[in-house]
Amino acid sequence: MSRVLPLIFIIVGVTCAGIGMVVGLTLGQDTLQPILAWSAGGAVVGVVASWIIARKVMEA
Repeated sequence: MSRVLPLIFIIVGVTCAGIGMVVGLTLGQDTLQPILAWSAGGAVVGVVASWIIARKVMEA
């Protein structure tokens, strides 16, 4: 799983961070701090999602 996780995170982590940034901008928070916070929150969700996906792939 240690080899699969970074490969999945490259796609899922960046996508979730981008979604987090879009959510922040949609809510009207267009300064640096909120954008970074929303992007970091999305990246954390991406780490968890990548771990779950990698675990499922390795079980199959």
